[in-house]
Amino acid sequence: MENFICVQCGVQFSPTAEPPSPCPICQDERQFVRHDGQHWTTLKELAVQHHNRFEEEAPQLLGIGTEPEFAIGQRALLVQSPAGNLLWDCISLLDEKTIAEVATHGGIRAIAISHPHFYSSMVEWAEHFDAQIYLHAADRRWVMRESPRIHSWRGTTLPLWDRLTLINCAGHFDGGTVLHWPAGANSQGALLTSDILTVVQDRRYLSFMRSYPNLIPLGPAAIDRILETLEPFSFDQIYGGWWKANVLVDAKVAVARSAERYLRAIEGSARDD
Repeated sequence: MENFICVQCGVQFSPTAEPPSPCPICQDERQFVRHDGQHWTTLKELAVQHHNRFEEEAPQLLGIGTEPEFAIGQRALLVQSPAGNLLWDCISLLDEKTIAEVATHGGIRAIAISHPHFYSSMVEWAEHFDAQIYLHAADRRWVMRESPRIHSWRGTTLPLWDRLTLINCAGHFDGGTVLHWPAGANSQGALLTSDILTVVQDRRYLSFMRSYPNLIPLGPAAIDRILETLEPFSFDQIYGGWWKANVLVDAKVAVARSAERYLRAIEGSARDD
């Protein structure tokens, strides 16, 4: 029996004798099955040709990503906090070097994940670090490997420790979640967003989509909900789901500016600047 991993989305499944067929996450309209069909791997196979890279994205914020790039190429973020570290989002590869490196930074108290495309090998990570997993209940059906460590939370916010707060913005997925880190950005506050709000190439802006690979936009009601749920929180920086995909100044202003531009565009009234 193996815990097979989908090569396209990187999500690990419950143990089976043969690879599952197909991957429900990749069959959903927000993702896709590779043009040459469904493929699978395992943690052992993945470790043969891949390794994890570690780099500080900011003080007390350690990025962890896989090289060569695997699945959708995201990197996780280890938020180091006095009462315990939180792993924000997750990656598929977990090996002995990664376990040792994370241990030198204080281990992991809990894992919180923005949406199903980042579930990856979350149960594997949780078991190695004796951690809980926080997922929004609205996305419960996308869990491909069950575990008693998974805590399905409901509502708009979930306070954790050291004033860390999970915020359900929805949008990309009904359970789409971001993390407010008040100690970030020199205590001016930071938001960890994955691609619930995605940082685009022009780092002054973000964008919002139901599906990124299939280019399905969100409607005005979804954008309004994102703005409303973020309004009570102060933040000067945003850390997205990929290396250096960050807004490092006036991030809350950037969200408002980006939402205004986005709504202008989908309403057909955008003009060239």
